[in-house]
Amino acid sequence: MWMATGLDLFLVIMTGVYVVLVLYMLRGWFRISYFKGGDRPIRTSVSVLIAARNEEENIARTLDCIIQQDFPKELLQIIVVDDHSTDNTAAIVATYASRGVTLLSLNEGDKLNSYKKLAITRGIAQATGEIIVTTDADCRMGGRWLRTVVSLFEQTSADMVSSPVAYNEEKGYFERLQTLEFLYLIGLGAAGIGNKNPTTCNGANLAYRRNLFYEMGGFNGIDNLASGDDELFLHKVAEKKPEKIKFCKSKDAIVYTDAKATLSAFINQRRRWASKSTKYRDKRVVMLGVSIWLFNLSLIAGLVQFIANLPNINVLFLAALAMKFLAELFFIYPLCHLINRRALLINLLPLSIIHAIYLVYIGVAGNVGKYDWKGRKVN
Repeated sequence: MWMATGLDLFLVIMTGVYVVLVLYMLRGWFRISYFKGGDRPIRTSVSVLIAARNEEENIARTLDCIIQQDFPKELLQIIVVDDHSTDNTAAIVATYASRGVTLLSLNEGDKLNSYKKLAITRGIAQATGEIIVTTDADCRMGGRWLRTVVSLFEQTSADMVSSPVAYNEEKGYFERLQTLEFLYLIGLGAAGIGNKNPTTCNGANLAYRRNLFYEMGGFNGIDNLASGDDELFLHKVAEKKPEKIKFCKSKDAIVYTDAKATLSAFINQRRRWASKSTKYRDKRVVMLGVSIWLFNLSLIAGLVQFIANLPNINVLFLAALAMKFLAELFFIYPLCHLINRRALLINLLPLSIIHAIYLVYIGVAGNVGKYDWKGRKVN
């Protein structure tokens, strides 16, 4: 009886905390205005950087999307840094030389833990653009992507701009679930910026002034971790200039990429993302993550008790699950609207249950041991 009462209290408290946090994030989302870049002349030069490793199946499509942007060609530089690819990635990129694409190649051997940060640093060293835009080698963009992002820099005082990333072209139910779950993460990052407390972003669609990179000391201090070229660098900027970080809330600014085809690939990706949490220095970001993890742990405990058919916890578990579902529905609906995918919401209820289970696991597994990334064992 005492244990059941303790679980009751734990579930009630953490449910209340979680609902308040989601509503707080929703507030942050709505504090950001929708942005339309318009057709004003662009004046700012840009260097688009892509760190690529074994992307022969994707890189040409990505480069075609960037080359075809509605953006002044004289202000656009495209740099691909080949990270020791063992396929035809470099050869494919080389065929784009006549179309203004520069190929750089790393030749470091197996010495580092963070090849991607090195690739970006080398790319920035060769960049001539005032603004650095990073994306990945398996991404697609609409024709006004670059114009929209750069217009936000020109029309505001931004030094860093995070923009939306979404999955599309899903090949099954598992990938559609990932699309909905990933929207939650993108919304979390946008909401943090809206609340003047930046928490996360995605390097597939991140931009910052070149002089800001050097002002922050580049990746110094975070270069020993394989991941984090986006989120941990965001935290460095947020420590000193949170008001200079903006989110580009625009359909035209969305970058599209692919969900993971298998469960193992998905888990491995999320473990890599979770591994960055050990380097968080902002206690507010840490507490946010811990609170969300504890709520999901309490929900799992409630599920166990529900299966055990304890009457008190049955009611509380169903109430907590209902509150989780409703809070997430309110939060994720405008994100589905942003990408014109409101039909995804039909998957929210099963995702709410699955999400709790996997998040508890990833919170532990992401901070233990090594994981595979692009054919390497890293931590």
